[in-house]
Amino acid sequence: MSTSNVSFRTRWLPVAAGLTIALVLAGCDRGPGNGAQAGHGGAAPQVTVLTIQPRPVALTAELAGRTTPYLIAEVRPQITGVIKARAFTEGSEVKAGQVLYQVDSASYEATLESARATLAKAEANLTTTKLKAGRYEELAGIDAVSKQARDDAQAALKQAQADVSAAQAAVRTAQIELGYTRVSTPISGRIGRSAVTPGALVTANQATALATVQQLDPIYVDVTQTSAEMLRLQRDLAEGRLQRAGNGQAKVKLLLEDGSTYPLEGKLQFSELSVDTGSGSVTLRAVFPNPQRQLLPGMYVRAIVEKGVSEQAILVPQAAVSRDAKGNATALVLGPDGKVQARTLQTAQSVGDQWLVSSGLKAGDKLIVDGLHKVQPGAPAQGVEASASSATAAPASASTASTASAN
Repeated sequence: MSTSNVSFRTRWLPVAAGLTIALVLAGCDRGPGNGAQAGHGGAAPQVTVLTIQPRPVALTAELAGRTTPYLIAEVRPQITGVIKARAFTEGSEVKAGQVLYQVDSASYEATLESARATLAKAEANLTTTKLKAGRYEELAGIDAVSKQARDDAQAALKQAQADVSAAQAAVRTAQIELGYTRVSTPISGRIGRSAVTPGALVTANQATALATVQQLDPIYVDVTQTSAEMLRLQRDLAEGRLQRAGNGQAKVKLLLEDGSTYPLEGKLQFSELSVDTGSGSVTLRAVFPNPQRQLLPGMYVRAIVEKGVSEQAILVPQAAVSRDAKGNATALVLGPDGKVQARTLQTAQSVGDQWLVSSGLKAGDKLIVDGLHKVQPGAPAQGVEASASSATAAPASASTASTASAN
């Protein structure tokens, strides 16, 4: 072995020994006890919570229906004759009593004149008969005429009086029929197309209407509700879970076919007294003002009907509720011990972008509305209170995370 090799080993031997000692000491510092302490030194994940506070909420039901005219009149002739003129414009507004058609009145005028002549003849006969009966009454008093003659004169007087009454009735009938030659509308509203033109022959009480008049202001909206929903509503009202929205008629709002909201509010007028055996539903009728004729008969609409007021309603953001494998609604709650709890909820209905919870949550519970992806049931968490408005607008990721944790 050379002198240089011995010298190299002599110089590096203390250095190697020092490195070995340093590595051993470092291994001792990272012992099992110290590693566990570092692992538990991290803070619990932070989540946003919403403290449950029951409050009064007006509950509504959205029901499908169609518009129906407030009044409708099918105009038909009451006499037979030929149409001479049409006195309206199709699709226009007409007033009650306005003449729509003129039927040829010549024959009815002649009938009236004949009836008046018959009445005049009967009245003239009554005058002479009355005078004769009066004279016979005086003569019979002095036995100048027989009692039989007096009785015959009295009978003739009564006959003449009856003839006058019959002639007067004939005159009134002729006047009525003459009036029927002017076909008028019984209601105010919008008139549709005409089924006849001048020159057409019409008959009394014919099956085909000459025209149809519909009153559109106000207008009805007929909607249907299942009998099961009606029974549930009645039960909630009876048991006090719901209070009636007011002493008057329930208010109704309307959504049109294009999704827009009808600007005027209606009122629920009545509910059908029987259940339709085919559909198992009950018809509800609401009445709406329609001054601009925006609503037309037969339109499909959706009515938002007030059901009542829940005095202690619990509303939670829909984004904070997920579904488990069985379809049950679930949510995560931060317990008093600072650990996450899973709750199974019963949701009665949606109210805007929130769920109305009937069971599973109570006042004071801290519902986790954000940060759901950071925690799981049984794990610790730190809760930060959220305002009601921010909780309602929870991000979409919260809903996804909630679903994942629930499953």
